Amino acid sequence: MTPESVPAAGGAIHTMSDMAQRARQRDKRFRWLVLGMALLVLVVLGAIMTTLLAGAAPVFEKFGLGFLTGSDWNPVTDEFGALPAIYGTLVTSIIALLLAVPVSFFIAFFLTTLCPHRLRAPINGVIELLAGIPSIIYGMWGLFVLAPLLAEHVQPLLNEWFGGIWLLGAIFQGPPIGIGMLPAAIILAIMITPFITAIMREVFEVVPQGLKEAGYGLGATTWEVMWDIVLPYTRVAVMGGIMLGLGRALGETMAVTFMIGNSNNITAGLFNAGNSIASVIANEFAEASSDMHVSALIALGFVLFVIAFGVLAVARLMILHVERRQS
Repeated sequence: MTPESVPAAGGAIHTMSDMAQRARQRDKRFRWLVLGMALLVLVVLGAIMTTLLAGAAPVFEKFGLGFLTGSDWNPVTDEFGALPAIYGTLVTSIIALLLAVPVSFFIAFFLTTLCPHRLRAPINGVIELLAGIPSIIYGMWGLFVLAPLLAEHVQPLLNEWFGGIWLLGAIFQGPPIGIGMLPAAIILAIMITPFITAIMREVFEVVPQGLKEAGYGLGATTWEVMWDIVLPYTRVAVMGGIMLGLGRALGETMAVTFMIGNSNNITAGLFNAGNSIASVIANEFAEASSDMHVSALIALGFVLFVIAFGVLAVARLMILHVERRQS
């Protein structure tokens, strides 16, 4: 090595060191940026909770936990109870989930297993289109199309079938007017089905083909492969999709406002009118005149926030439990 090459070689080494140092600095800045974005989510969540708690404080100071267990809702006398709205929210969302999950599963099953290849793209496009329709369109369609159909054909038939049976008679009673708890649940089920279907379809498609072929090689039928191989392999993601649909149903506003009847009562009859937290807020927030009325509506929003957070927490615990069992 000549003496002249030493500075050049040293300069090259120095240059590589500078490049490595600059790369470490960029990586450090990128980490701080990612951390900031993650913390921003927590900041926004905390700001929402703080705002809701501050707005709901007057109601909770006046009624305490009685706000959650009370059934009176009278803005004139400043008497507020959230139980009917909570009841309507939970009942409609749970019924919607019970209706939507089987339909979503079989649609995803058909698309990933039985559907001819040339039909998959059109059907997938229709599902994505249904997921993108605004909720107020669903509400208008439900009020003008679904409600008359239920009133003329479905409700009288269910009353005739179950009217004389203990417990079922009380559940399937009510005036056949096409609106109420069950019609609201049906429109919610129609709205959340595309979301759950899309998630199930995506996770079913990522199952290794070798697992399916092994099942078929052992003599399993198409249904047995789906039920015993595909579904257990994807159960964590499927459960997450179901909980996502439930979260959408809990917070839905306009479609439920159109279909639920907006009556502040608690009833076992699914054809009777009811209320949900979102529909109460949508109907009354613009007309709330007193500070206590506004505080009561904000308190309802806080309750809905807590319910949604609780549902997601339970879903996460269930997913962790399933993951432990699989491991």
